[in-house]
Amino acid sequence: MRVIGLMSGTSYDAIEAAAAELHLDGDELVMSLLGARSLPWPEELRHGIGAVLPPAATTVEAVCRLDTLIGQAFADAAVNAVEALCSGAADLVVSHGQTVHHWVEDATVRGTLQLGRPAWIAEATDLPVVSDLRSRDVAAGGQGAPLVSAVDTLLLRGRPGVAAALNLGGIANVTVVPRAAAPVAFDTGPANALLDAAVRHFTGGTRHYDEDGRGAAAGRVDAGLLALLLEEPYYRRPAPKTTGKELFHLPYLLAALAARPVPELADVLATLTRLTAVTVADACRAHGVTELVVSGGGTRNPALMRAIDAELPGVRVLTSDAVGLPVDAKEALAFAVLGFLTVHGLPATVPSCTGARHTSLLGSITPGRTPLDLPPPAAVAPTRLRIVPAPVSSRRLGSSQCSPSTTSPAWRIV
Repeated sequence: MRVIGLMSGTSYDAIEAAAAELHLDGDELVMSLLGARSLPWPEELRHGIGAVLPPAATTVEAVCRLDTLIGQAFADAAVNAVEALCSGAADLVVSHGQTVHHWVEDATVRGTLQLGRPAWIAEATDLPVVSDLRSRDVAAGGQGAPLVSAVDTLLLRGRPGVAAALNLGGIANVTVVPRAAAPVAFDTGPANALLDAAVRHFTGGTRHYDEDGRGAAAGRVDAGLLALLLEEPYYRRPAPKTTGKELFHLPYLLAALAARPVPELADVLATLTRLTAVTVADACRAHGVTELVVSGGGTRNPALMRAIDAELPGVRVLTSDAVGLPVDAKEALAFAVLGFLTVHGLPATVPSCTGARHTSLLGSITPGRTPLDLPPPAAVAPTRLRIVPAPVSSRRLGSSQCSPSTTSPAWRIV
């Protein structure tokens, strides 16, 4: 089955589209990567998303408009992926949508909201669409995240030592896969969320992020600000746990800076970079991690990657490129897998990772142009993910192919 995954994370800088051929072979899920594309949000729509994110107030009208506009943008991305990555022929689209709120109350997730009406995707592509993948896990008592933990578990199972997958988006999340115990997953805290907020605030919106980590590299860590930020109670809560921009937003940062003023942006960025490194490292040490496989936009920040590496001496740190999943496409590919499992009648959550009472079939299905014709339910659930090269005939010339980087620093390709 040829599946397209669509994802926009908490940094809401682009829609990531990735395509793969997926099939079941006994207890293995076999993936052939076809390619990936990153499609930046139109600036006006990006601004509209930012305007409704916590702690901002909004209106039902604004949410309704965004639901349509995001759906249309995802539809454009899906059409682009069908043509550019799938030679004009795909079987299924899986859309994460854009998270605008994750309702956490007394450490319990009460609800989660992703915008981007899937009907626009189905109408534009004529393909069935799996969407709203988080809500069922929440209804089963789970956190609704990190859902990619199911794919991380398939990918890392059987690796030596205690392997973990780390995604560095707006929020950092980790999945730990021990050889002889149940996997565990949780959000460790902010990755790019506070860094991006600081850059936008200090530059008056002329810059959106710390490009290549240059600002942090030029600054010095303020020990007082770092100590204050590390007092956040979230870091001491037990897993499974999730967080988001409902907590880690600009007013949160400004309150910390009011208590411990740091006038230079470079020093703020250096401190926030160390905050992410320390909280990631603390989480890894608590679970005895010996190998850390990193993905997400934060891998493009050398200062952040160096800081994480320095905090974890003796731990092998590498990017997901090295295990076959491109760093920028991993989450889109993971959601492609989750949707594939759904249409094959297979649960796609790991209760020890999300905290749910049981594993669940995820998502809602919007039919395409023709009557919905699902595959027969699979008899065996996969326990491993095997990644194989795609046949040359399956690749569309001119697309961004899913292949490991050949220009990464050494610590990225160990």
